[in-house]
Amino acid sequence: MSIDSIIAQAVSKAVKELYGVESAPETIVPQATRKEFEGNLTVVVFPWVKAARKAPDAVAAEIGEWLVANEPAVEKFNAVKGFLNLTISPKFWNGVLSHIAETPDYGITAATETSPLVMVEYSSPNTNKPLHLGHVRNNLLGFSLSEILKAMLAWQKWGEGITPESCGKKGDHLIGDFYVLFDKHFKAEVKELVEKGMSEDEAKNASPLMKEAREMLVKWEQKDPEIRALWQRMNQWVYDGFDVTYKRMGVNFDKIYYESDTYLEGKDKVLEGLAAGKMYRKEDGSVWADLTGEGLDHKLLLRSDGTSVYMTQDIGTAKLRFQDYPIDKMIYVVGNEQNYHFQVLSILLDRLGFKWGKDLVHFSYGMVELPEGKMKSREGTVVDADDLMDDMVSTAKSVSAELGKLDGLSDKETAAISEMVGLGALKYFLLKVDPRKNITFNPKESIDFNGNTGPFIQYTYARIRSVLRKAEEEKLEVKSYSDVTPGEREIALIQALSDFPSVVQNAGQTYSPALIANYVYDLVKIYNQFYHDCSILKEEDAAVRSMRLELSRQTSRVIKTGMGLLGIDVPERM
Repeated sequence: MSIDSIIAQAVSKAVKELYGVESAPETIVPQATRKEFEGNLTVVVFPWVKAARKAPDAVAAEIGEWLVANEPAVEKFNAVKGFLNLTISPKFWNGVLSHIAETPDYGITAATETSPLVMVEYSSPNTNKPLHLGHVRNNLLGFSLSEILKAMLAWQKWGEGITPESCGKKGDHLIGDFYVLFDKHFKAEVKELVEKGMSEDEAKNASPLMKEAREMLVKWEQKDPEIRALWQRMNQWVYDGFDVTYKRMGVNFDKIYYESDTYLEGKDKVLEGLAAGKMYRKEDGSVWADLTGEGLDHKLLLRSDGTSVYMTQDIGTAKLRFQDYPIDKMIYVVGNEQNYHFQVLSILLDRLGFKWGKDLVHFSYGMVELPEGKMKSREGTVVDADDLMDDMVSTAKSVSAELGKLDGLSDKETAAISEMVGLGALKYFLLKVDPRKNITFNPKESIDFNGNTGPFIQYTYARIRSVLRKAEEEKLEVKSYSDVTPGEREIALIQALSDFPSVVQNAGQTYSPALIANYVYDLVKIYNQFYHDCSILKEEDAAVRSMRLELSRQTSRVIKTGMGLLGIDVPERM
C-alpha cells in the first residue's frame, strides 16, 4: 500500500474517532508538503472544521496528535492554519521502497472484468497528403477518411501515369504533391472567374475543376467501377506510406475503420432521423438538422446530390464501433479547431437514439505551429513527418557526438541511439505540454541534454543503468537495508517514486500525458541531486549501499515505464 493510502486511511479513522465524521479514504488526498514547511505530506483539514466546531489550526493539531499516537508511519507533525504537515518516520520509507521493488508492473493497474472498455480514435489523417507535424502530436496523443477525390482528379489530369514505384517516392508523399497541385489549379480558376466579375463564393461554385470533383464524388458514392478502382489504387499508395511512418513513430492501432466503408451506415441513420421528423429536407434535396434549440445553428448532413459529409460519416463510424465492441466510452483525439464538430456530433448521436452520444469525449488538443507561423497543407508549407524525423535523428547524432555521448559505440549502436534520442526528443517535446495548449515546436530546443527534454531523461536513465552494470561487475549484491535510516536525498527520491501510481491514474482520468512527462522529469532531477550528493558504488556500509542501489534500480524502472507510456524508448547506454 502506498504512503498516500496509508495516511488517507489513518486520517479517515482519526476524524471518525475524534468528530464522528465518516470520510471515505479515497476522498482524502495527501499532497507533498511545500518546500518552505517541514514535513513530507500535507492534509487539508477544512472539511472537518464545521463538525469539530473548532478553529482550523486546532483541528489540524488534534488530528496530528492522533496520528502520532496511532499511526506508526507518522513521526511528528506541525499545523499551519488548516494544513496538517506530517513527517513520515525515516525507516518507514525503507518499507515503501521494498513495496515498490516487490510490486510487478508498479504504477500500472491491470484491467479486470469490471474495468470500463474505452475506445480511442486518433490519427485521422487526410489521405490526400503525407503525415505532418500536426499529425505527429495527434498520433502521440492518440482515422478518418478524407477527400481523396481531389487528389485522384489531379492525378488523372496531370499525373501521366506516375506511380510510387516509377518515381521512387513514398505513396503518401506522391498523393500529397497532387493535393497541392489540385489546389493550385483550383485557386487559379477562382481568381480568373473573380476577375470576370463573380464573387469569390460564386467563383468557387462555378469552378470547372470543382464541378469535376463533385461529379467524381457522386460517381464514387454510386460505386462507379472505374472511379472505385482508381480510388482503391491511390488509397493503397497512401496507406502503404502511412504504415512506414507509423512504424517508425512507434504508433499502432488495434482496428482501423475506413469511412469509405461506414458512410452508408451514416446515411441510413440520417434518413431514419428524417423519416422520424428529427431532421428536415430543403427544397434542393439536402438534409439538415435544426440545432437552434441547443443554442447552435442548422447542420448539413446530406448534400443536395445525396452525398455525405464528415458528420454523416462520423455517425456511421460511431454506430459500427459500438456494434463491434461493448464500449463504455468513446474518446476522439482531434484538434481544438474541431470543437464545434464534436459538440454537434454528440447532440446528433443522442437525438438519433444512441444512449452513449451524450457521453462521448472529445480530447481536444491545441495546434502545433512553427516559429514562423501556422502550417498550411494546401499551400505545401507543412513540416512533413518523415522529413522531420530524419532531421531530428540527424541532429541528435551530431549533438550527441559533440558532447561525447557516442564515444566508443559501434556504428550500429550509434545509429540506434541517434534514432532513439531524436524521436524521443520530438515525442517528449510535444507531450510535455498540456494537451489543450498550442505549441510552437522548435527542434533545436527539443534536443538538449539539459532541462525538461527527452534527451536529458534518456541520458539520466543510461547513467543509472551504467551504475547498475558496474555494481554487477563488482558483484555488489543488494542485501537487507531495513535497519538503515534514509537521509534527506533518499527520502525525497522514495517519496517521488511512491507518487508514480497516482500520477498515472490522474493522467488517465484527465487525459493528460503531460502529467506523466513532467513527473518523470521531476523524478530525474531528484535522482540527479541524490546521485551528486550520495556515494553509491564507493559507499563502504553494505546496507546503505544496498539501499542506494535499490533506489537506483527502481528509479530506472519507473523512468522506463513512464517514458514507455509516452511511446518513448530509453537507451541502456550512452
